[in-house]
Amino acid sequence: MASAVVAVGLTVAAAGFAGHYSLQAMKHMEPQVKQVFQSLLKSAFSDTNYRGGFEPQMTKWEAALILGVSLLI
Repeated sequence: MASAVVAVGLTVAAAGFAGHYSLQAMKHMEPQVKQVFQSLLKSAFSDTNYRGGFEPQMTKWEAALILGVSLLI
């Protein structure tokens, strides 16, 4: 009976230390996470899309634009 109480106490203490350690680690990583998140938002909403229209019959140039590859002639 007493050993079970000790085991539960040690488990709760270990969980507390692990939680404290993970919170401290997250505080140190917060600036890096913010920077990555902002760069992802900038790249996702950047104005790099082609604004022009397309021809009725797809050309090699239009296909290269859609696929995001360079057209080597």
